[in-house]
Amino acid sequence: MKMIGARALIECLKKEQVQVVFGYPGGSVLTLYNELDQSDITHVLTGHEQGAVHAADGYARATGHTGVAFATSGPGVCNMVTGIATAAMDSIPLVVISGQVATTLIGRDSFQEADISGITTPITKHNYLVKNVKELPRVIKEAFYIASTGRPGPVLVDIAKDVFDAELDFSYPDSVRLRGYKGSIKGDEKDIDEAVEALKEARKPLILTGGGLILSETASLLRTLVKSLGVPVVTTLMGKGAIPDSWDLQLGLAGMHGSYASNMGITDCDLLLSFGARFDDRVTDDVENFAPNAKIVHFDIDKVEINKIVHADISVNGDLRWSLPLFIKKIKALDEKSLQAQYGSWREKVLLNKRQHPFASVPQKGVITPEALFNAAKTYTDEDTVIVTDVGQHQMWAAQFFPLAAPRRFITSGGLGTMGYGLPAALGAKVGCPKCKVVLFTGDGSILMNCQEFSTLHRYAVEVKVIVLQNGVLGMVNQWQRLFYGGRQAASVINDFPDMAKVARAMDVPSFTAASPDDLKQGLDQLFETPGPALLKVIIPSEQKVYPMVPGGRRLDEMILTDPEWKEGAPQ
Repeated sequence: MKMIGARALIECLKKEQVQVVFGYPGGSVLTLYNELDQSDITHVLTGHEQGAVHAADGYARATGHTGVAFATSGPGVCNMVTGIATAAMDSIPLVVISGQVATTLIGRDSFQEADISGITTPITKHNYLVKNVKELPRVIKEAFYIASTGRPGPVLVDIAKDVFDAELDFSYPDSVRLRGYKGSIKGDEKDIDEAVEALKEARKPLILTGGGLILSETASLLRTLVKSLGVPVVTTLMGKGAIPDSWDLQLGLAGMHGSYASNMGITDCDLLLSFGARFDDRVTDDVENFAPNAKIVHFDIDKVEINKIVHADISVNGDLRWSLPLFIKKIKALDEKSLQAQYGSWREKVLLNKRQHPFASVPQKGVITPEALFNAAKTYTDEDTVIVTDVGQHQMWAAQFFPLAAPRRFITSGGLGTMGYGLPAALGAKVGCPKCKVVLFTGDGSILMNCQEFSTLHRYAVEVKVIVLQNGVLGMVNQWQRLFYGGRQAASVINDFPDMAKVARAMDVPSFTAASPDDLKQGLDQLFETPGPALLKVIIPSEQKVYPMVPGGRRLDEMILTDPEWKEGAPQ
């Protein structure tokens, strides 16, 4: 069937079962938008291209489907670079489609020209520049395959303007053949046998959950293993939700702001089983002394991650959809009750640590503490609620205090730590999961960075509930300054930032304020009872800090637990 390139692209998206696209039009994609307007694919017009790519990211994390974003050439797609890098760091499947200047103008510094393929090479799983319309169906098929298979990630397809207008005989490929790339990775079964032997010999085993469990949809398998063996679990930020926070054996977040029980568990264990985690610096801190007494078993789909940061005594390279069922099958052949008894004294020790050292805010009378806010907010949600955060103190408090029961219900920027991510990501999550409650926790610094997306929430009546923790400072920056830089709060006090409740109301999003403990219930009632999107500004003290905290470069057992315990320069 003959058609122009823009129509062909829309047909390709239909073949990939794309139902929604987030984007912003411009000169080089006018033909594409003309065809999109005549299709049944939903387009969400965001207030900024960065908002579009973060929304596609949030959609992908919440649904498990590949997110799609459109942008025009030059400044349009350049505005997406931060969002593409955010997705790359957290292995999120995206296909970003950008217009490029016409083929005859490429390389001439033409109006709104940018070498986006060159710019994004380090932050995409792969990218393409399409200058021949006949290549378009194959490229789109490959882009979705690459983005969603293996270790997922963003793929950029840059398409010259004249390609959209050129004609082709459209035919969509049935399969993908790529030299040197395998979408499904199966490793060596002998490595799994070694891991089983290590578990048989261990007396103090510990499981570390990573984002790979969420992305591969294998968290339910791991739950079976935890139940049958009684092995305690610690989680990375990206692995939150893989094991329910309500389980006794879930010790909580590990690393820089991890729980006492988790960090001491890593320090004392004799076997660390890591599933789909990459041992980033926020988890390990002093990498030379990370899990110093443990044999480390690293399950990961990406061979590059194995031994990159932490030496693995046993490495199982392969898709968790292959390795985890096989590992469990071999465990089932053992005497599970005997193994569970073997780990009994270890369980008692870590659970005692968990009871004696729970996450807690520093007590303060007459103010709303982070712990009080999250404890109150969770009573308005259910197990299917999607929690989204920006980046900073509120992000860590959400990870510490807000319990989750399922995967894909905690959406946050982990690796890149992108302030401004939360609002558009929450928009995307709600578009992808319209029947779920979506609650965004953000800070007064982060929310300003993409606050234009309040207008998008209003335009499409997207019911996201936004809770802004306002403390008048750039919280995490300010915390580090107070602890490690002589108390000098350089450029981190923001009392003169706009009142976000007024900003949201200016974009027709109802807003409320809770300034004291007496206001909190009323404010939350108003937030959750208001139809459509709404915002609650919650005033919290600027001196509240996130604890525990492991100072950069220290061992995990050198945690700062509360303010009075810390003396600058002295290990704890």
